[in-house]
Amino acid sequence: MRADRLVATLLLLQTRGRATAAEVARALEVSLATARRDLEALAAAGVPVYPQAGRGGGWQLVGGARTDLTGLTAPEARALFALLGPASSGRARPEARSALRKVLRALPQTFRAEAAAAADAVVVDPVGWGEQGRARPPLADELESAVVQRRRVRLRYAGRTREPSERLVDPWGLADKDGTWYLLAGTDRGPRTFRLDRVEHAEITDLPAQRPDDLDVERLWDRTVEEVERKRSTLRATVLIDAHLLPILQDRMGRHCAPAGTHEDGRARAYVTAPRALDVARHLAGWGGDVEVVEPESVRVELARLGAELVARNGG
Repeated sequence: MRADRLVATLLLLQTRGRATAAEVARALEVSLATARRDLEALAAAGVPVYPQAGRGGGWQLVGGARTDLTGLTAPEARALFALLGPASSGRARPEARSALRKVLRALPQTFRAEAAAAADAVVVDPVGWGEQGRARPPLADELESAVVQRRRVRLRYAGRTREPSERLVDPWGLADKDGTWYLLAGTDRGPRTFRLDRVEHAEITDLPAQRPDDLDVERLWDRTVEEVERKRSTLRATVLIDAHLLPILQDRMGRHCAPAGTHEDGRARAYVTAPRALDVARHLAGWGGDVEVVEPESVRVELARLGAELVARNGG
């Protein structure tokens, strides 16, 4: 969605010549903060967009109002397509690829070859080594339409530990987190996040959705991630590991593994977090003797129990 927004923002500026961030936000139906970030992203990518302060100010595209992209220089065109290319690659939706082709055709002939090459210069592969790629779920397209049209959605949702229930929600936005899709929505109990793979049924109604004027979907998602990660870090264990293995442990556990200095025997000390002692033990069991848990005792007990189970099942 961001690639489409950036192109729309650029074309809006070329049509109007100058626009405030608030005008861009209203025209594209995004929050003021999102409009500002998109304008700053275009400027950072080398597109000749700059802000003017004071009365009658706003963001302006150098060269004045245009209805095509011929005002871009060759380096600016390359910068723009390098920014948009990965978001509109072969893995992207057909609409995104079609939009990029139309923008490419709007460029002067002499710029097209380098712009097309810039779009292909970077490949974004969201699938980790050994993982299986997950396609965008069809439900995401349906809910995206509800977000854009601002229509309430009736969901039949099965929570992780609850029986399925029916909810009437105001759809605000979608998030793709490492191949798992989420709907960010307003409810009668405040903002909520719903995993799409737990939605059993979704029906777009004719009821208008409510959307706060100051809503920033990206910032709301950031807060959601922080809250989830906080809940996943309620127990902290201190571990010792050979220094050359610590970066690998950090790579495996991400923000749930933090360096904590050096032990007197030369090994690295680190803090590992998870919701429960058993979760920490499961993360560390595969490391065998390369990792020693110093504390808490509950994690050591769980590791010993897992080890005994493995020996009993596989010890011959």
